[in-house]
Amino acid sequence: METETSSLPRNYPEALAAWQLQVLLNQSLREEFQAQIQGLQAQLDWFRRQLFGPKSERRLPPPPIEQLSLGEIFEAQEKQPVPTRTVAAHTRTVAKRPEEKAESLPFFDESRLPVETIVLPAPETQGLDPSAYEIIDTKISYRLAQEPASYVVLKYERPVVKLRDSGKITQAPAPAAVLEGGRADVSLLAGILIDKFLYHLPLYRQHQRMTQQGLRVSRSWLTDLVQRSIFLLAPIYAAQFESIRQSRVLTMDETPIKAGLSGKGKMHRGYFWPVFGDAQEICFPYAATRGTVHIEELLGKLPPGTVLLSDGYAAYARFQKENEGLVHAQCWAHSRREFVKAEAHEPERVAEALRQIREFYRIEEEIQEKQLTGQAKREYRRRHTLPLVTAFFHWVEQQLQDIALLPSNLFTKALAYVHSRKGPLQVFLEDPDVPIDSNHIERQIRPIPLGRKNWLFCWTELGAEYLGIIQSLLSTCRLQGVDPYDYLVDVLQRVATHPAKDVAQLTPRLWKEHFAANPLRSPLYHVRKPA
Repeated sequence: METETSSLPRNYPEALAAWQLQVLLNQSLREEFQAQIQGLQAQLDWFRRQLFGPKSERRLPPPPIEQLSLGEIFEAQEKQPVPTRTVAAHTRTVAKRPEEKAESLPFFDESRLPVETIVLPAPETQGLDPSAYEIIDTKISYRLAQEPASYVVLKYERPVVKLRDSGKITQAPAPAAVLEGGRADVSLLAGILIDKFLYHLPLYRQHQRMTQQGLRVSRSWLTDLVQRSIFLLAPIYAAQFESIRQSRVLTMDETPIKAGLSGKGKMHRGYFWPVFGDAQEICFPYAATRGTVHIEELLGKLPPGTVLLSDGYAAYARFQKENEGLVHAQCWAHSRREFVKAEAHEPERVAEALRQIREFYRIEEEIQEKQLTGQAKREYRRRHTLPLVTAFFHWVEQQLQDIALLPSNLFTKALAYVHSRKGPLQVFLEDPDVPIDSNHIERQIRPIPLGRKNWLFCWTELGAEYLGIIQSLLSTCRLQGVDPYDYLVDVLQRVATHPAKDVAQLTPRLWKEHFAANPLRSPLYHVRKPA
């Protein structure tokens, strides 16, 4: 009788090993495909949010179960009997609608907008002698009208005079121009810069508008005006950037911009590195890459105790290690976004993380409402926010111990993101001057991506540098509450004669203190000065 082992093939050990190896290979491929599917699913969810989701990242908690929906409220109200009572018939004067009262109320600044007065005489007075009636009052109504963007040609007449006594022939000198030998008034220079960089109107569209107004100028002339005007503003930008570097709390970010050619038909991807100072100033320096070396070139050696607030990009952490005494703080809004990305995979756990982070922001709103600053703000954060932050990181550590969470899971990556940045994320608790996130600088970056859709690119690195100069000044004007048109009209005329050692006075923050009360105006302002 043959034994049981005699029925096995001779190469059974090799076949068993090959089978076990194949099982391990299949298991590895399965995990790889599962991670790839999760990644693709995350991308699909992101695109769905971009197309169909809300613009804001705010997450609204679901309403309580006991709360009725709007339709259910109507149904409940319809089922209840409506009590009625009989009242005596009466008449009541119809109240005036708000629109009828509002038409006589001024809704504009009369010192900045021209007002054309149109007199509408009463029909009954037509043909009558003025002595036959008396005007006892005047009713005023306002209507807002518009005409196409208009340009004005300033015609300077300079009579040539011959003095009878001496026979000398004389005349007034030609009016000074911001750009020597140019035919552009300072009001045109300021208007072109604001239309292009503040309202994102490309030069070719401005040229079309000029052509429709009957102006015969070239597009290259407009480009030359923009470049030469920004060149005059470069020293002001440099002074403002130096002022930002002196800040104790700096916020920094980066955003891409197409600048220069990297090959046939391809544009080079450069970066703006916006830097926000604690005096409400911002600059947009340009660099060719996203490397740490540019942070070192821009900020240099910062004094001990300086705080650098940023997102989770590793280049900032490397810069902090090379600068002894520099404190690195990180943004909670970016940490929150990491959890939002994983919402489709771990909805319940993500909801808990977002709920806890939302409490941090609720306390920040309370601080803002109470207008707390300095030590009072620090104590309030210690008393209310610190216990919540401690509990949050304890919860994060508990979640990381769950062996069911794969390393490729987006929720695991979000947990690892905040856990590895535990120290920088808690800097704001001890320093009242450090905000909880870097949203304040991201709000100022918005003109760059908005402009990208209109400008498409900057042809050269020099073009990107000039773009950063003008955007720095315009964005700072908004932060300081300065009218950008008045500011540009003034400084473009003042910068050529202003002492170089006092150029910092022409930055928007200091210009508001020294010159805003009596700025230099265009000759057009004096010709059309409102009454």
